[in-house]
Amino acid sequence: MASTKPRFLLAAVCGALAIGAQTARAADDELPPVISAAFQRAQIPDAAIGLFVQRVGATDPTALTDEVAPRRVPGRRDFQPLLSLHADQALNPASTMKLVTTYSALELLGPAFTWKTVLASSAAQVGSSLEGDLVLRGAGDPKLVFEGLWLMLRQLRGRGVRAIKGDLVLDRSLFEPAAYDPSAFDGEPFKPYNVGPDALLINFKAVTLRFVPDDVRREVRVSMEPALADFSVGAIAYADGPCGDWRARAMPDFTRGDRIGFAGAYPAECGEQTWNVAVLDHRQYVAGLFRALWSELGGTLAGTVRDGTMPPDARVLVEHESPSLAEVVRDINKYSNNVMARELFLSIGAEVSKLPGNADRAQRVVRTFYVGKNLAMPELVLENGSGLSRRERISARSMGRVLQAAWASPVMPEFIASLPLVGFDGTMRKRLNQRSVAGQAHIKTGTLADARAVAGYVLAASGQYYVVVALINHPNANRAQAGQDALLQWIYEHG
Repeated sequence: MASTKPRFLLAAVCGALAIGAQTARAADDELPPVISAAFQRAQIPDAAIGLFVQRVGATDPTALTDEVAPRRVPGRRDFQPLLSLHADQALNPASTMKLVTTYSALELLGPAFTWKTVLASSAAQVGSSLEGDLVLRGAGDPKLVFEGLWLMLRQLRGRGVRAIKGDLVLDRSLFEPAAYDPSAFDGEPFKPYNVGPDALLINFKAVTLRFVPDDVRREVRVSMEPALADFSVGAIAYADGPCGDWRARAMPDFTRGDRIGFAGAYPAECGEQTWNVAVLDHRQYVAGLFRALWSELGGTLAGTVRDGTMPPDARVLVEHESPSLAEVVRDINKYSNNVMARELFLSIGAEVSKLPGNADRAQRVVRTFYVGKNLAMPELVLENGSGLSRRERISARSMGRVLQAAWASPVMPEFIASLPLVGFDGTMRKRLNQRSVAGQAHIKTGTLADARAVAGYVLAASGQYYVVVALINHPNANRAQAGQDALLQWIYEHG
């Protein structure tokens, strides 16, 4: 691992090569036997695979020298792909679509960009009382968790405010209101990954349920974090027997709106477990969280919680600044966070257009960015920028060109650092950790029911970097990992 760092620094210099004309088309390759055999064992036909492997910096043949391209591929012009299979076929890239979103965000907004959530008011403060409404204005922060809101309210108390005589006004106007069905994608409306974007997203709108069995008293303690005002979690019966599918056995009711109940039982053999769920809409969640935290700090709210906008004459009382975009992008790509990616996608549209963010504006901004990079991708279909979509499409070659452009970009270090390091972290932590490619590749993964994808960079044993994209769309895509892993190892050995 230690030897990787200086090689990356050398590669950064090589990455300054200009991105020029599109790579020359080559006939589809026969896959190397070790890769082909892995896909055959998985019963995934070649027709279901879009694959593109190319030496980094190889999109402009006039920019190459023997110093930066010491190895020639026999029988080919050096700038042609090392491997190509159905590279121009539009396929569902699953979560590798996050690379399209995050690279454009890093360039358009800058790695140091931050989101600023504010508490503001146009009311006078008389003693410890705010004589009117308090506004909580959202900035689309993808990483605002409940501790952040707690710190904001502590600062408000530090200003001497204890009693709010008016309403709490939630300003969510940065993103355009849009109908959203959390069950539409896969029928799992309470899974946190299905939470819709919101300008005032806090804690991914989720709560963590913790189950702690007590074998002496034969009972199960159930707690909820964070606590929400006017919302509770019910008791669950203690049960003997194997753990198994304990969530199904609990028979939860997430639909009541004021409480989570359980009609089933919790097997003691499961030990302590947690369960993350999202059961309230955005306004209910923020209202419950604010009331709970404000009450804990000794504050009172005389009015109600409602949606609205910040008055022009309101003064900012407290401001919470998010981590930098570079840090947010690392969370999105290393852990494939769909909710954060959707927030970022809408933020791109809002920040660049200076209009309320919506999916249409975001996709137009992103597409225009790539056209400006000489990366027109007519097959590209963007829906929400996260890859959690049945509609999104891109070809392996286009994704490869995006990766080539990112390598030659000033934001290359931040972008590559956001990708999982094979065998070490993120979604690649448990893959290939016993093979020689471990620690030598930064790879984003993608997973849907009928789609599996990998995309990123491999540092071959030769010292040369390669862009790699492998998109698989097939009912047997869940068996594709062995073939993808064989591809990454082959590039390391033969690139």
